Amino acid sequence: MATAGKVIKCKAAVAWEAGKPLSIEEVEVAPPQAMEVRVKILYTALCHTDVYFWEAKGQTPVFPRILGHEAGGIVESVGEGVTELAPGDHVLPVFTGECKECAHCKSEESNMCDLLRINVDRGVMIGDGKSRFSINGQPIFHFVGTSTFSEYTVIHVGCLAKINPEAPLDKVCVLSCGISTGLGATLNVAKPAKGSTVAIFGLGAVGLAAMEGARLAGASRIIGVDLNPAKYEQAKKFGCTDFVNPKDHDKPVQEVEMTNGGVDRSVECTGNVNAMISAFECVHDGWGVAVLVGVPHREDMFKTHPMNFLNEKTLKGTFFGNYKPRTDLPNVVEMYMKKELEVEKFITHSVPFSEINTAFDLMLKGEGLRCIMRMED
Repeated sequence: MATAGKVIKCKAAVAWEAGKPLSIEEVEVAPPQAMEVRVKILYTALCHTDVYFWEAKGQTPVFPRILGHEAGGIVESVGEGVTELAPGDHVLPVFTGECKECAHCKSEESNMCDLLRINVDRGVMIGDGKSRFSINGQPIFHFVGTSTFSEYTVIHVGCLAKINPEAPLDKVCVLSCGISTGLGATLNVAKPAKGSTVAIFGLGAVGLAAMEGARLAGASRIIGVDLNPAKYEQAKKFGCTDFVNPKDHDKPVQEVEMTNGGVDRSVECTGNVNAMISAFECVHDGWGVAVLVGVPHREDMFKTHPMNFLNEKTLKGTFFGNYKPRTDLPNVVEMYMKKELEVEKFITHSVPFSEINTAFDLMLKGEGLRCIMRMED
């Protein structure tokens, strides 16, 4: 491409400081260095993680910064040493990576790459410790190695999944974070058998993706647990057969008898430590498995009686649904292409990229699941 090796000027939504509206700016995007790829972003979505680090209430503030990590795009150019991708390839950026060389990448049981595992505090590229974004010479920091709130971005090759070019990027872009996290938590970690009973704690986008996984696995009963009763109607589209609001009961939800001994599988997607305890204690003894997906507060401690383990209840955790980004994500896209996985029902809003602050407002109000932003030429 004519732009290869040159600095590209483009529009990006810059977060200059915590909690302040993003500003559409012209930024300069440097060419990719060794093992890096410059990607033209066509569609990007807003995830709760973007809002969390934009608010910067509970972590190290890194500003000015270009947020964004759920997206779909096309490779514009590649840096030295990149052989798996070429200009024109369709890709999904991922907030965590797969170097394919470390012990984790070589293990069939792990997706927690030593080199490219998510790092929320690092605002620069891993190769040389510098940013590829700047405005009038001032560096603008990266976010989780992706920074997709920009028409062009530079990403390590290990954090890009090459996908079927026939897949519509305005749909499958949501598979690069939350939807795959929930889906994989059920299909790859909980692994419910056909006809089993599954409880999903938290019915946001990740929880509903976990519910979609239970539906795909053939669960006969899917119990949604959430403090907001309005979410039951939406959850029915994802296979929800029963709904429990903990506020409707004067005892812990795990003591509410609905299943003759407990559920076969549970998936916790709230990050609330009490919900985690409930999710674990509500599974059936002998074979029940609970999977934790939600990220707790730093100081939270998990407390349960050891007899729960001795009674053969199993507790597991998961990161990105145990999917290896480069190896497994293309297969998740194929699930959509084969009409096994329904992605459209997760997409509730769409706005032009220039109206990105509208997407933030929608999420802050708790409206909808995913808002897709289309980049404008």
